[in-house]
Order: sequence, then C-alpha cells, then structure tokens
Amino acid sequence: MIARAPYLFLLLILIPDLYFDLHYWRHKYSASQRLLRWLPSIIMVAYTLKLTYEKNFIPDNPAILWVYLLLLGLIAVPKAVFMLCSIVGLGACKLFRSSKNYGNLVGLLCVPVIWYILLYGSFIGFNKMEVNRQTFVSKDLPQAFDGYKVVILSDAHVGSYNEHNEYVLKEAIDSMNAQRPDLIVFLGDIQNTEPKDLYRHMDVLSSLKAKDGIYTVLGNHDYGDYICGNTARKVANCRETMSLERQMGWTLLMNEHRYIDREKSSIIIAGMENDGDGIKFPQKGDIKKTLKGVSSSPPESGGARGGLNKRSDYRPFVIMLEHDPSSWRRKIIPDGRAQLTLSGHTHKMQFALFGWSPMALLGNEFNDWYTEGNQSLFVTAGLGGLIPFRFGATGEIVVLTLKKG
Repeated sequence: MIARAPYLFLLLILIPDLYFDLHYWRHKYSASQRLLRWLPSIIMVAYTLKLTYEKNFIPDNPAILWVYLLLLGLIAVPKAVFMLCSIVGLGACKLFRSSKNYGNLVGLLCVPVIWYILLYGSFIGFNKMEVNRQTFVSKDLPQAFDGYKVVILSDAHVGSYNEHNEYVLKEAIDSMNAQRPDLIVFLGDIQNTEPKDLYRHMDVLSSLKAKDGIYTVLGNHDYGDYICGNTARKVANCRETMSLERQMGWTLLMNEHRYIDREKSSIIIAGMENDGDGIKFPQKGDIKKTLKGVSSSPPESGGARGGLNKRSDYRPFVIMLEHDPSSWRRKIIPDGRAQLTLSGHTHKMQFALFGWSPMALLGNEFNDWYTEGNQSLFVTAGLGGLIPFRFGATGEIVVLTLKKG
C-alpha cells in the first residue's frame, strides 16, 4: 500500500519538520535539541521505507501497517495541518501588517480535534454498525413483489476482524437474519487480500439465511491482485475465494443473471463482475453477457420469461449487482435495462463531518441514491474496511423494501 506512493508519505512527514526547523527551532534550540525534535520524523521515515519494500499490498501481519497509519495520524498529520495554518497566518500578518500569527493558534486548536477523530474512528467508530432502511418504488415492479425485502451487505473486508472486534461482523449477520429478508445480496470485497481472510469467519457467514437465497458478486479485492505473485497464484486465490463463497451457500454471479419467481411473476437478479477503471481496479464487467436474453419488449407468453403482465408498457424488472458504482454511467445507463443498480466500493471514504464526505468533491456517485430517467443507483457505505477506521461514515447493512408505484 505505502509502496504505491512512498514519496507522498515521506513529504507529509518531512516537510512540516523542515518548516518548523527553518522558522522556529534553529533560532531557539541547540543542535542536539533540534535533533530530538527531528527524531519522531526520522523514525517515521525509517518505518515508511520498511513498508515501501513490503512485497504485498499490506504486510502479512496487518498490525504493522495499522500501527504505522495510527502514528502517521497522531504525529505527521497534526504537524502538517499546523504548518498550513501557520503559513496562512503568516500571509495574513503581511496582508494586515500584524505581528501576531493567529494561524499558529488555529493550528494548535486543530491538533486535539485531529487526535479525537483518529482515536474515535479507530477504536470506536470502526466497531459500530447501523441498519439503514430504504425504499425503492418502480412502476415496473410486478405486483407480486410489492413489499419485497432485500438486505444489502457490501465491503465486509473480514480480514480486518479479529478476536477483539469480530463481534461487529457477527452482529451484522445476526441483524441481517433478524430482518427475515426475502433476498440477501453481497456486493463484493469480502476479503482484504487473500481467501485465508475468510477461514475464521466461515461459520458466521454461512449462517446468513433468506427466502430466495444469497446472491453475490466479486469486488476488486476478491480477484487476488493485491498480493505479490505470478498470475497463476492470483488466479488460484480468486478461484478459492469463489469456491468459499459457494461453500457458504451463496450464489455467485459472474456476468450472469437469475430469475426469482413469485405468483407467476418474476424479477431478475443480475450480477456483473467488478468494472472499475481498468488501471487501479479490475475492469471485467460485460453488460451484454450479464443480461443476455433479457429483453425490454413485452413478453409473448408466461412471466418475465414470457407470459405474465403482457401489456405495451411492460419491462422486466432488473436488479443489477455491481461492486464499483463508476460502472453505472459507463455501462449500465447506456444499456438501459436495469431499473435498479446496487453498488458499494467507496465506503463513503470511511470519513464524513456532519454528514459531508470529501468524496463529494470528486463529483462521482459515492453514497446514497442517484437517478437518471428510469434508472436508479444506490451506493452503500459498506460494513468494514481494509483500514480499521470510520468516522461519520458508520458501517451499515441496508434493508431495502421494493414497492410497486
């Protein structure tokens, strides 16, 4: 993980201390005293260099990475924020011809806020879970499915749950079963890097139950691309992950769809493979293959597969499962056949202040509802995360009720 952008981490660590040394320390302290003030950053640089040469995306012992990020948040980030406030304050001093740099005061006030966010998000926020209740109304929904209850789980990242916090995962599974859902869907990223993440959690994951079953798709973390190894090893890991999901009784959809029947009516559950940007995230989605044989024209005989609801305005009702929401505009909207798409992947950045997440600045679909014409997308904040931190973006399961309207 650090190896993807080591220079950014090094700059974050070194530039604030360089600023402090040039503006404050060299005028007040001896060389030995200045060295002591540089010592935390020197240790962090050494830590960064160690992680830079880790062979995998995260170390075999994830605690090494998590401790690093915790120290980074406690030491380097507050220094960087203080530096930025101080620089703005110096500019204000020159502009208003003042000798008092109030930016330093603002920077000092920011430090405990940063520490609170970091410590709360790491030790409390990540271990919380909520039930998010939503409703989706569509005129295309068959009457027999009015009130149909779909429970959504995404981005479990079960490798981040250990003996200290695995109760959160169990609580989520128990809450899902307590809803007595008609259908459960999992939207990908069940693991952090390898299928071994699932081993200790197989029993609790296998306990999921729904009337019409559990349907799932793969997320970017499920393809085995986040380990150092040849293609054969990555393919083998991906196949093992797929096999484990099937052993749990889940129906894995790989660019394919299934019909769910009620009272001679049907809806379609389609699952497209992860369809990211093709650079950082796998782009394997094939919308034509996923919805092969699904027509938007009226059926000639029998249900959604032919027969029922024969009328001029009939459209099969399609729920599309796709891990990466960026695919909605890229492939799903142009295709036009899926009234409802369910996605995860973004985690709502695992950070928000008063409901606002910095991800909103990107202008992409990252959380909650989006609608274009007759097509809608819902993006869940997911449950877990590769990095055990959540502040203002609590992990969730979603209870989605379908309504005819």
